[in-house]
Amino acid sequence: MAEEIAHVRIHGRVQGVFYRQWTMSEARARGLSGWVRNRVDGTVEAVFKGEDKIIKDMFQACKRGSPRAFVTKVEYQLAPDAPMEEIVDGVFEQKRTV
Repeated sequence: MAEEIAHVRIHGRVQGVFYRQWTMSEARARGLSGWVRNRVDGTVEAVFKGEDKIIKDMFQACKRGSPRAFVTKVEYQLAPDAPMEEIVDGVFEQKRTV
């Protein structure tokens, strides 16, 4: 099973609605590694590392988001050149806003 790294950017009403906490819970439940953070432009950014099929499933879940979120767009791209030091295997964490 191929392992991939994906970079995701979520637009809409996604800050102040527990979107990051929801993302951490969903990613951990799927066994994904990576991180999630708010951005000052109002989006949420995440990096997921795991099996291709599971990442695609997480991407679909991000389109729905947390119960109070209103997602308008999700940008997704494979990120094979993502800095590996930012991703700890077996850990999905919340990072500081940038």
